[in-house]
Amino acid sequence: FMDPETNSKNSQNLKQPANGLAAFGLFVWDLVKILILAVIIIVPFRIYIAEPFMVSGHSMLPNYRDKDYLIIDRLSYRWHEPQRGDVVVLKFPKDTSQYYIKRIIGLPGEQVRCGQGKVEIIDAEKKQKILEEPYLPPKTQTNNCKPLQVLGSGEYFVLGDNRTASSDSRAWGILPKDDIVGRAWLRAFPLGDFGVFHSPIYAQ
Repeated sequence: FMDPETNSKNSQNLKQPANGLAAFGLFVWDLVKILILAVIIIVPFRIYIAEPFMVSGHSMLPNYRDKDYLIIDRLSYRWHEPQRGDVVVLKFPKDTSQYYIKRIIGLPGEQVRCGQGKVEIIDAEKKQKILEEPYLPPKTQTNNCKPLQVLGSGEYFVLGDNRTASSDSRAWGILPKDDIVGRAWLRAFPLGDFGVFHSPIYAQ
């Protein structure tokens, strides 16, 4: 005969592996549910609201530096049009697998040209003005523009802040609105430069 106490211990030992397997299964299932929930939340968030972007290169110096980690606002332009001075991440029109970061200078319906190192804007009413750009270092020269860029509906003229080292609308032409990914909203890294970006105010 088997001691009842020994029989009880053996039964408990048999149940422990089964209980452990069940607990592991529940853990895995909980993990799967968390991953599914994360995908359901994160993917639409990145597609429609905001996404990270790391600056590559020096075309936006001195305001945006190589390896700056930005958060791009993808939502705002669903409610209003891009504004002059906005810094945007865009798909390179000649190869939409590449992404650039540039500043919007010319708006739909305007004409843009360069003269004596400055950008000149001719609006839809044929009024001309020299664009004063407070975000650029003093004595910055904007050259190498085509004689005149005429912007149609949904077309923008963009430039890098580092005017001597930027591939932008001077080189490859206008930017269609459909190629704008979103507006640079926040610099997350480096932490010493953490902050929200604001579009500049231009002199009238």
